[in-house]
This record gives sequence, structure tokens and C-alpha cells, in this order.
Amino acid sequence: MSMRKLHVTPLGWAAYAVAAMVVVLDQASKFWILDVFRLPDRGTVTILPVFDLTMVWNRGVSFGLFRAEVDIARWGLAAFSVAVAIAFAVWVRDSRRLLPSVAFGLAIGGALGNVVDRVRFGAVADFLDFTHLGFPWVFNVADSGITVGMALVLLDSLIAPKKS
Repeated sequence: MSMRKLHVTPLGWAAYAVAAMVVVLDQASKFWILDVFRLPDRGTVTILPVFDLTMVWNRGVSFGLFRAEVDIARWGLAAFSVAVAIAFAVWVRDSRRLLPSVAFGLAIGGALGNVVDRVRFGAVADFLDFTHLGFPWVFNVADSGITVGMALVLLDSLIAPKKS
């Protein structure tokens, strides 16, 4: 039985690097919010007229959808997020175009950043609050990576050259 060599294109490696950067930025921002700035002790802090820091522990999927209050749901969401990140990582390893590489890297990093929170805290730490702009959710860097990544995937599907 022969072992097949795992091949990853340079843009696949770039996607993994983007994912790693998102995880590091997400966890660094959460460390600062929770342990240095101590936002949970402060409540809401106004930064700009349209931007607050507001501590919310999210037990649901992104932006608090489908709340998971019981432990089995917490671990189920964590497992699902890891499975999606692995599927994206396998898919993007053969990437030959920059936009989908960046897009999937952002989504992978966001998914894994939130998994770290679910494992550590049982919930995801959200704190970026733009409700004054009419945006009804409080979110974090990982959520931003997922959202921007999936928006870029949609954009890429519209502008990518079509195969005949």
C-alpha cells in the first residue's frame, strides 16, 4: 500500500497562512478584551458615536443564531465548525486563484477562532458593537473572517472565469 504525497499549492499555503493570522488576531483581541481591558467588568464602552465595545457571550452559531444552551450542543457546534474548517482546508489546498484562497483562509480562521472559545469558555466572546449603525449583532474578529470570507466566495463565483 503506497502513501500518496499530500500536495498543497502555494495559494493553498497562503490560505492556511491567512487562517492562522485570523486565529491569532481573534484570540489576541479576545485576550485583550477579557484579560487586559476587562470588558466584562465595564459593561458597554463607547469608542465612537457609531461603535461600542459590548461584552456578549454567544452560545449560538455566528451572530447568536440557533442558541446552544446545553453542553451537547456546545460540543456539537464545535465539532461542526472543525469539520467545516477541515473540509475548506482540503478544498483550498489545490487553489490556483488568489481570491478564493484568501476567502477560504478567512473562513477557516474564523471557524477555528470561535472553536477555541467554545472549548475554553463554553461560549464565544463577542464584543464589536455597531448597533448604532443599525447592525443588530455584536460580533468578533472570527465572525468577521467568516462573513467576509463567505462574501468573497460569492463574489468570486460571480467574477471567476467560467469553464466551458
